Amino acid sequence: MPLPTSSFSQQGPTCFDKMKTGFIIGFCVGMASGAVFGGFSALRYGLRGRELINNVGKTMVQGGGTFGTFMAIGTGIRC
Repeated sequence: MPLPTSSFSQQGPTCFDKMKTGFIIGFCVGMASGAVFGGFSALRYGLRGRELINNVGKTMVQGGGTFGTFMAIGTGIRC
């Protein structure tokens, strides 16, 4: 017996929605890795206080942006 069709059918996420999700996941992973690697390298250079926070924050945003962009591109290719 066929399923009844209705005008209120469920649709999956669009390709742009998938790319946004890929960017957000990649940004979070990049931020986490930037915190770990940036924190260790800043401590190794002997940074303390405000310099440490600024350096680690910059590394986190750069890592998040880079990895998020590549994740969004990879997700867009898969769409």
